[in-house]
Amino acid sequence: MKPSTNDQAAGKLHEAKGKVKQVAGQLVGNPDLEAAGLAENLTGKAQKKLGQIEKVFER
Repeated sequence: MKPSTNDQAAGKLHEAKGKVKQVAGQLVGNPDLEAAGLAENLTGKAQKKLGQIEKVFER
């Protein structure tokens, strides 16, 4: 796979994991887990966007 595709896929995975952690933290009342989930979610969004940008410049 191309690096841009890898970044996009990894970004989506991190977004999903982050969302799960964030919701789990809300359900159990754990603000640290919720914050970690939010951070991972944002990291995933950034990585996905990086993959999209790389794809534009590959052409």
